[in-house]
Amino acid sequence: MSTPVFDKAGKKSGDIDLPTVFTGDVRPDLVRKAVKVAQANKRQRYGANPVVGERHATRSIGKGKGASRVPRLTQGGAARLAPNVVGGRRAHPPSARKDWALKINKKERRLAIASALAATAQADLVNARGHKTDGVQAFPLVVEDDAFSGKAKDAQATLAALGLEADLARAKLGRNERPGMGKLRGRRVKQPKSVLFVTVDGKAPAVRNLSGVDVVAAKDVSAEMLAPGGDLGRLTVFTKGALSTIQEAYE
Repeated sequence: MSTPVFDKAGKKSGDIDLPTVFTGDVRPDLVRKAVKVAQANKRQRYGANPVVGERHATRSIGKGKGASRVPRLTQGGAARLAPNVVGGRRAHPPSARKDWALKINKKERRLAIASALAATAQADLVNARGHKTDGVQAFPLVVEDDAFSGKAKDAQATLAALGLEADLARAKLGRNERPGMGKLRGRRVKQPKSVLFVTVDGKAPAVRNLSGVDVVAAKDVSAEMLAPGGDLGRLTVFTKGALSTIQEAYE
């Protein structure tokens, strides 16, 4: 299957044969499993200090005194230590020994990436994911290696000519502050995903700071990058060199 190649001006400069991985079967089950494993392996362990709430000088007054036998401070007599009293320890605090990591077979992970790559070539899956693709001329988009190597202001005309402006605007307008306590825990902003740029070396300085945009090297492309959240069909732009790297890896 061939697809057009576009230059910096957004004009067709030739055709290129897509690697056969782009015509393979799409396996949503494997992709979702691979994404779930990747997200689980990024979770950081957390937990309470094992002795928190227990660092008190306490004693029990014993039975027959007409009072509960909970541990009490030796100075003052206030109840402490037990989880059912005011100022006591937590009953079941989270333990830092819990391991969130999951495993996946190498062949499954590799097949999941191949399926996610194949999904980027299907317009119906890209549209179903919510991307704005009215002006996009091909799926996936393939550009020359130097298409986005300049400055950000020089890339605006290229993005518009490729039909990506509408989706980038969607991602920018969709950036909102998260409601609730998540604002205090390192995830203040919710940002929709937009275009993924796959290059040979993982560099595209002209577009890397745009809202919702990710840039990744062809050798590091993953199911989570190609299908954020496990949803197939991310709008993706490949350079010619990146396609060559993918072809060598999957053929």
